[in-house]
Amino acid sequence: MSTKCKSRYVWEYSLTRKKALEIREGDKAQAPEDIARFLRGLGIQNEEQERFLTIILDTKHQIKGFCTVTIGLIDRSQVHSREVFRTAIVQGASHVILAHNHPSGDPTPSAQDIDCTKDLVAAGKIIGIEVLDHVIIGLATPSRVRDYLSFREENLL
Repeated sequence: MSTKCKSRYVWEYSLTRKKALEIREGDKAQAPEDIARFLRGLGIQNEEQERFLTIILDTKHQIKGFCTVTIGLIDRSQVHSREVFRTAIVQGASHVILAHNHPSGDPTPSAQDIDCTKDLVAAGKIIGIEVLDHVIIGLATPSRVRDYLSFREENLL
């Protein structure tokens, strides 16, 4: 009797579509830790420049795909709602999760991160796409066990 788990693909959307990661069938983005695990799988916590992603969810909150919206500088990236929601609209998403890395390793959000997220949540409401969370991934240290911060958990949404 086989104990092999079914799996499905997660796609990165750009001008072309490519398989970026394989995850188990039925895995859901139910908690920020699930998103942090997904981001670790992509390896963005080790990038030297900020990468801002839109994670696209299906109606069952399974990760359908993601889009790298922008690659910024070492300490910031320019983000606009037009680019953040473009792929979500094309894919017919009703929910997204925003995510980015902090190359410094510290996932604490800046004032710019907080303001930008509030603007994106408001834009999502206008077009009917709910922003469920914004997760910042960094690196764990002896004094900081968690390598990520969830805006939802911190009541910043």
